[in-house]
Amino acid sequence: MSWPVLERLRALSLRRALLLLLVPGFLLVGAAEVWQTWRTAVDAANAAYDRSLLGAIKAMDANISTASGGLAVELPYRMLEFFELTASGHVYFRVATENGLVEIGSSDLPRPSGVLVTGQPVFRDAVYFDEAVRVGSYARVLDKPLGGQVAGQRLLIQVAETLESRQAFTRELVLQSVARDVLLMVVAVGLMVLAVSWALRPLARLRREVQARAPQDLRPIDVLSIPAEVQPLVDAINFHIERNRQHTEARQRFVDDASHQLRTPLTTLTTQVGFALREADPDRQREVLVAIKNQLEETIRQTNQMLALARVDSAEFVLEVLDATAIAEKVTRDWWPQARASGVDLGFEPDNQPLLLNVHGPLLQEALSNLLHNAIRYTPRGGQVTVKLRHSADRGMINVLDSGPGMSADDLNRAGNRFFRGSNVTQPGSGLGLAIVRSIAIRMNGEFRLSANADGPGLVASIVLPLVQNIG
Repeated sequence: MSWPVLERLRALSLRRALLLLLVPGFLLVGAAEVWQTWRTAVDAANAAYDRSLLGAIKAMDANISTASGGLAVELPYRMLEFFELTASGHVYFRVATENGLVEIGSSDLPRPSGVLVTGQPVFRDAVYFDEAVRVGSYARVLDKPLGGQVAGQRLLIQVAETLESRQAFTRELVLQSVARDVLLMVVAVGLMVLAVSWALRPLARLRREVQARAPQDLRPIDVLSIPAEVQPLVDAINFHIERNRQHTEARQRFVDDASHQLRTPLTTLTTQVGFALREADPDRQREVLVAIKNQLEETIRQTNQMLALARVDSAEFVLEVLDATAIAEKVTRDWWPQARASGVDLGFEPDNQPLLLNVHGPLLQEALSNLLHNAIRYTPRGGQVTVKLRHSADRGMINVLDSGPGMSADDLNRAGNRFFRGSNVTQPGSGLGLAIVRSIAIRMNGEFRLSANADGPGLVASIVLPLVQNIG
């Protein structure tokens, strides 16, 4: 369920959104505090004044006598005058038997709302002569029943006062409390504004730092002094920056590689074309055209490899669980015609179980094709190339073994670097094939290994990837 007001709040600055949410909350809490203060003040005033009212009832009870056989009350006038002065209003009283046969004082004073418990005073608000009054009622058993009544006859004593003094006391107490609460609320809101501003300072600093960066600055954002709640956002931004940096570097490498590798072939082609135009002998001219064709084919292959390497370095792809056996067998079959044409025996040896790997199928085919291209190209006629699949406890390996000339130890350490070619290589090439294989292996969370063939001459090129499940 979407709340339009909340959606609009989210569109505001974080500071405004927090203040617009917190300040009304503080005001509501303040209003509740004022109401609670008023209720507390009323209860405190009633408790204090009810004790005074009970004192008047007790004083009057002490001056009640039934010794004459009737009901006699010696009114404590001084006490009542003092009580009126304290109450700042009028005071009324009533003394009567519970059945109302004998009654002294204000006979129409409001009666208790229910049956009184002997010895337990009850206080209630009422209206008397159109004035709000507080009435205290108290019942006790007469020592000597009146008028021939049976034992246990009860006497009811009531004293009432007007509420001017109570209300003035309550009003003063509430005003003091409200003034205190308003002051505390102002201080709390001020502290809240300062706290929000202070807490958001790292975000303001982060904004200034990002805005001040040059367009080419792809360094990660410093996470020091960043609040924990913002840390995931900064991490996500740094992840995005790192991806952009990698893509930018990949594009720059491609531009550098293209300018470095294509300059010489294009210059050679220009020279050959110029020589062909000046050559009058058709046979010599044909030889030049054949050389131009070979140079163009090599340049096209080199360009395709550079494009493939740039694509591998920057492309986004999703890995999936595939059986590497089926992929390797298909690629091997595709290269059988080329192997036969080169006089090379190309074989395939699967593992004894399915080789389940988390890979990108087309890229794995690209990597294996590069390995087979190199192996078949540099293996002499009558030699052997074998694609062999194996696994360890947690790794799957796609090995390409050849019986070619191999490499020196120093060349093996540098193999896989861009544009590096072995010292014993005589055929033309770009030096990008193994670099493409290594880049693909790394992008699929694996590695590329190149070592001497332990069973004879040649090399063993291996793509090593994590197994999806332990098949050992």
